[in-house]
Amino acid sequence: MRRTLEPEILDSLPPGHPDAMHNRRDLRVVNRVMGNHRWFGRVLPPLIRPGEKVLELGAGTGELGLRLVAAGMPVDGLDLWPRPAGWPAVHAWHVADLREFGGYAGYPVVIGNLIFHQFSGSDLAALGARLQAHARVIVACEPVRRRWFQMLYALFAPLFGANYVSRHDGRVSIAAGFRGAELPQALGLDPRAWDCRCTSTPLGGYRMVAVRRA
Repeated sequence: MRRTLEPEILDSLPPGHPDAMHNRRDLRVVNRVMGNHRWFGRVLPPLIRPGEKVLELGAGTGELGLRLVAAGMPVDGLDLWPRPAGWPAVHAWHVADLREFGGYAGYPVVIGNLIFHQFSGSDLAALGARLQAHARVIVACEPVRRRWFQMLYALFAPLFGANYVSRHDGRVSIAAGFRGAELPQALGLDPRAWDCRCTSTPLGGYRMVAVRRA
């Protein structure tokens, strides 16, 4: 299955649109079923050194970041959407395009949940160059690109009341997902300089943990 990109409906909706909010509700279900937030909560603590800050790319409405903050992790958010109402005042929220954000120097640890698949190969290469200038750790959870998971999602989505945005964007996201070492390769992470571990889960999660070698 060749990687393909199509526009996601969510990107065309304002944050407060009812269909966008329904989509966010659907994403909470997907993240819960796939165990994405729990995975970040397990993987990140041993990777963060004292004094380091974590930046979540595409932080959305802040659910993952808030969970990690509640567990004592120093997480700031970056998204085109405005700062969520419940986001802690002591944690920064950057409203910016991650391809143009100028503050990566302050974040040795960068994470992204269901965000990297939204970008083309050239965008990922440019983003990877930006991240590598400062980051020591990059952790990502994305969709696995397999037709079987598209079919499984198409069957599962109506059962939890997914709206048309979620049904469309879920299919598109899986088609734009990753397999094997594709994500670290797209980001330009040289295996001589980075220890990259990529795994997939039975429920369609693609997980990458990349740590700069000493």
